[in-house]
Amino acid sequence: MQIMENDTHVMPRIGDDAPVFKAMTTRGEINFPDDYQGKWIILFSHPGDFTPVCTTEFITFGSMAEEFEKLNCQLVGLSIGGLYSHIAWLRTIQEKIDYKGMKNITICFPLIDDIGMNVAKAYGMLQPGESKTQAVRAVFFIDPEGTIRTILYYPMTLGRNFEEMKRILIGLQTIDHFGVALPADWQPGDEVIAPIPASMEKAEERVNDESEGIKCYEWFLCTKPLPLEKINKALRK
Repeated sequence: MQIMENDTHVMPRIGDDAPVFKAMTTRGEINFPDDYQGKWIILFSHPGDFTPVCTTEFITFGSMAEEFEKLNCQLVGLSIGGLYSHIAWLRTIQEKIDYKGMKNITICFPLIDDIGMNVAKAYGMLQPGESKTQAVRAVFFIDPEGTIRTILYYPMTLGRNFEEMKRILIGLQTIDHFGVALPADWQPGDEVIAPIPASMEKAEERVNDESEGIKCYEWFLCTKPLPLEKINKALRK
């Protein structure tokens, strides 16, 4: 998956297989993504250890790790830094930082040692306009088949929205499980978009269909209820 030409790396795209790699982490060696078959993965990068924005992010992710685990999702972090620096930083987070009432946070998910920048390059996390030696805040959502489903990029100085990452994960799982699409600003429990009819006859039927609480704004835009309880029952472990 990694293509190099004069030190240029083709960035992965939505729908691509996640680039494969082996790496050392704060939780031992991993074979990515094979070690997490059957799980969703959120692979995310950050610019450096012992930096303020990254510290707030790791505390937040650490406090939410159980929520992601219940959604069958493995978190995997990456920094262009060494293993000992990673360990020292995560120990500092656990022992010394109290941020917004979050304290004594143990980071149980792996943080990749990528001092050689191999993984960062393969995933397009190095963007020279920001930095040639530090990764931007990239986020890759990878499904249980190892396919990249969503990609987010944040600049180095802007912290990520973690509730949005959780919403994206639940949204992707809802799309797959229920065969629907999701409208603007969708939150779990809101109405979802029914599949577009494939023929004129089906379109006519859809517009006049009052079953399942279907509401049609036009033949191609119809919504229907999908209660939060039904989503939780289907998605959570």
